[in-house]
Amino acid sequence: MPEFKGQPLHYDIVGSFLRPKELKDARKDFADHKIDRNRLLKVENEEITKLVAKEKEVGLKIVTDGEFRRSYWHLDTFWGFEGIRHTKQEHGYIFHDLETRNDSAQVEGKIKFNPNHPDLLAYKFLYGLIKDDDSIVARQSIPSPAQCYAELVRGPKNVAALKRVYGDDTDALIHDLGQAYHDLIIALYEVGCRDVKLDDCTWGMLADKDFWKTMTDNYEDVEKLQQLYVRFNNEAIKDLPDDLRISTHVCRGNYASTWAASGGYQPVAHTLFAEENVDAYYLEFDDQRSGDFAPLKEVTPGKEVVLGLVTSKKPELEDSANLIKRIHEASQYVPLDHLSLSTQCGFASTEEGNHLTEKQQWKKIKLVIDTADQVWQTVNN
Repeated sequence: MPEFKGQPLHYDIVGSFLRPKELKDARKDFADHKIDRNRLLKVENEEITKLVAKEKEVGLKIVTDGEFRRSYWHLDTFWGFEGIRHTKQEHGYIFHDLETRNDSAQVEGKIKFNPNHPDLLAYKFLYGLIKDDDSIVARQSIPSPAQCYAELVRGPKNVAALKRVYGDDTDALIHDLGQAYHDLIIALYEVGCRDVKLDDCTWGMLADKDFWKTMTDNYEDVEKLQQLYVRFNNEAIKDLPDDLRISTHVCRGNYASTWAASGGYQPVAHTLFAEENVDAYYLEFDDQRSGDFAPLKEVTPGKEVVLGLVTSKKPELEDSANLIKRIHEASQYVPLDHLSLSTQCGFASTEEGNHLTEKQQWKKIKLVIDTADQVWQTVNN
């Protein structure tokens, strides 16, 4: 489970928050060339400062900057590496009932860490807000290396660009991308970060049988892809400091309150839960699309599972008694003291955000904390 000062902390968040109006207006004004980058940075800093204060007020011990400096949960990180550029696709990502914006990331040279990576700069500001406050710690969320690879092969133009640089040398790509990520994580560690979460939709897509039909030829292809994904991720997180917590959040898509994939974790459990070298899994279990808890039996003993039972997609509050019942159902597969509770995903994986209000967002988080307090004696004071 997450820890705070060596004590188990059985409630958590995934990390992104609804963008306040002031921030949305500033980003639009910047895009329209009405304000300069310094003015946008000032607004971002002000809103992040207010957000961290609110996170602390509501009772969170692990805080984030809400991903307020990002447009996307993943692409901004990819664009921050040397050798990867911001491009546009003919289409955006296809979700259940809509299509997203069409931004993408494409290889243009050997992939390397950029010492001025935006995630590093963002964390420096966040850490500056909390470094003298021993009541909270700050987490940095980044998209997984496997997610980056999936983007670099999304569509024929991206595939062609990747081949121009790396040819068919998958080992070289895994090494370079893994090293770039490893260098970013170490740079975050050196400025104070002790908690890094890898957000990852790749496994959620593979858990969807419709994905197999449209994106692969057969199940063997899916098995090979799982092994490739776990190689990308494990390469990036090997040889890290012992006091750096590495977790992963496995998502099925979160854009404007809709989703991209369905299906339980069983098809990927034997690889994801048994072979990926993370300390904890943040998993979505907020509706019928998520399947049951049985795949959790594959989780390596001793690892933590954070149950995303409270949806971030809808404003209606879940019933606390039902949440408690489901937590105990999950404990049939993972010991209760290795379980925690969170929202199923962030509230704004992209700057558009989900369809609920900021007030409703905070009620969801308070429900998570209060419910966890009924199940475990949590660190909430």
